[in-house]
Amino acid sequence: MEIGLYSPKVEQPIATAMNFNGIQFKDIKGNVIDLGELKGKVIFLNFWATWCPPCRAEMPSINKLYNQFKDDKNFVFIFADADGDLEKSGKFMSTRKYGMPIFKVNSTVPEQIFAGSLPTTVIFDKQGRLSFRHEGIANYADKKFVEFLNRLKVSE
Repeated sequence: MEIGLYSPKVEQPIATAMNFNGIQFKDIKGNVIDLGELKGKVIFLNFWATWCPPCRAEMPSINKLYNQFKDDKNFVFIFADADGDLEKSGKFMSTRKYGMPIFKVNSTVPEQIFAGSLPTTVIFDKQGRLSFRHEGIANYADKKFVEFLNRLKVSE
């Protein structure tokens, strides 16, 4: 299942500065990533679940985007399994040959980042400003979205 109906609108970033310190995610190996330590990088944060049809539908586009930017040191990708079942989500990713790094939420997450709707995608610029937030399905491999990420990479 793939999508092609909705391209996320990226013309007007929200640009709200946030304090990320203490917002943490843990991977299957127990490594913890704190958003507060990622300043200077563009952060792509996606909340999803294996049982969520819209999440599953947008995964091919997110995987394509991830593969395009995964080696760029200016970007960090966090795919947060809303259920926190990393074994299950790991099998889901492996079966579909997705290489995206999966995490579970390891702290409280402010509602302005994630209010419970799946999927939710949030992008922070290198200064820690909320530059994009979308609840629902989208095609993140869209050319305009890729251009948006590249603009964030070079902006100060």
